[in-house]
Amino acid sequence: MKIGRLAARVVIGGLFVGHGTQKLFGWFGGPGLEGTEQMMGALKMQPARANAIAAGVSETVGGALLVVGAATPLAASSLIGTMLTAIWKVHKPQGVWVTQGGWEYNAVLIASLVALMDAGPGEVSVDAALGHEEWGPGWALGGLALGAAASSAAIALGRRASSPAEAAQEAAAGQSQVGRAATGDTPGDPVTAVSND
Repeated sequence: MKIGRLAARVVIGGLFVGHGTQKLFGWFGGPGLEGTEQMMGALKMQPARANAIAAGVSETVGGALLVVGAATPLAASSLIGTMLTAIWKVHKPQGVWVTQGGWEYNAVLIASLVALMDAGPGEVSVDAALGHEEWGPGWALGGLALGAAASSAAIALGRRASSPAEAAQEAAAGQSQVGRAATGDTPGDPVTAVSND
């Protein structure tokens, strides 16, 4: 039995479950739904509560599916969508390196998820039991495209949902709220919220 893909699925998927439950329930020292909603508002992801729930569910369910190797392309694409959104809404202005709050870690996760879609979940998986031990490059590219499309749609809808007055208010307060979320003064996701102050 080859264990590389199983190990990758369990570690990556398990950590995503942790991040999702931090957002939804406040587990593992997370902000919970209220704190995640505040973070989404600061990031101009409106409606903030719906986006908070969507991010938490995507990470929790996508991570759990990845752990057991079920619907691997769908699971990976949902996680890719959350990582691309984090890159565009939080990390891009900071540059590449995670030490400066950049997108390096998110990119590594995206590449790992694409590799798992291409190679498949391996022989110890629900997908393998259903005849899909391997998925292939078409599924990997399709999953990457689906994640990118979902991220783009969420960002675009978030912009449209903000009224001009809300947008002006958020522009004045948003970056400092994200910074407080990262440093602990205000609940938020310390992994995806980085201070721009």
